[in-house]
Amino acid sequence: MSKENVGVNTVSVVCPVFNAEKEILDFDKSLKSQEDVSLVEVKYILTESDDNTEKIMNEAGLSFEKIPKEKFSHSLVREKAAMSAKGEVIVFLSQDVVIEDDKFLSRLIAPIVAGEVQATYARQKTKYNNIEKYTREHNYPEKSFVVSKEDLPELGLKTFFFSDAAGAISTAVFKELGGYDGKDLPISEDMYFAYKLIMHGYKIGYVAEAVVYHSHDFSLSELHERYKLTGEFMKANPEIAKYGVNSAGGGMAKSVLKSAAKDKNFKVLAGYIPNMAARYSGMTAGKMSKRKDSKRNKKEENE
Repeated sequence: MSKENVGVNTVSVVCPVFNAEKEILDFDKSLKSQEDVSLVEVKYILTESDDNTEKIMNEAGLSFEKIPKEKFSHSLVREKAAMSAKGEVIVFLSQDVVIEDDKFLSRLIAPIVAGEVQATYARQKTKYNNIEKYTREHNYPEKSFVVSKEDLPELGLKTFFFSDAAGAISTAVFKELGGYDGKDLPISEDMYFAYKLIMHGYKIGYVAEAVVYHSHDFSLSELHERYKLTGEFMKANPEIAKYGVNSAGGGMAKSVLKSAAKDKNFKVLAGYIPNMAARYSGMTAGKMSKRKDSKRNKKEENE
């Protein structure tokens, strides 16, 4: 990986890291093995961890910036790293995505390089046979597509769907639009920026050929808390929420039920109502909370 010859089609990877001792070496290896792409830097931001992540990264010679836990912010940590990126394309990744294809990066950025879109996101699959399997299939279908402002009347909130667990953005456009506007967003920072992209006339591409595995198995309490944060985000950003939070969630819920029933996945079907109830109650609680977005003035949990 050369840090010289920075120019068109070059890539900067931005990846926050926390308690990643079981993942970081394989993750880094998968990045360094990418083909047909000029990877000029991998910007790891290590939040002070409770395991041996720092030791492992040091022993492996990985470069990283270390920050204390109270300095972590989903939006601000990514924003700071992206604003100093050297590559023409910024690729945001989460430490827990598994890349099994050595052409993943080149496929992900291809529509941006071609000038067709200004941002892209990858197809995410899960290795679990849980409810996430069906939410992933709903949100990340088999065919690629492009969305723009013209799709708002039909797609509503889904027009702003984007994931920085595995997504790419033109560096010039990210900087032009001011990133996340210096806001400390504990969740949905990717949707926040996607909204800005679309409303400024730019396009977002979903690249089904660029695949990662991103697997979770959240408890009901964890789901409730995540959706509570999402509800708080929507309350703080009514200009986004007005495009149909309930309709988007309802469409996903129906899709999950239909697919699980078709597969006769009785475990998922048995837990369907509690799972959806946790999401709904969390979203409702978040919308009723008094929390407001602000600059960096509070502690947030890591992913």
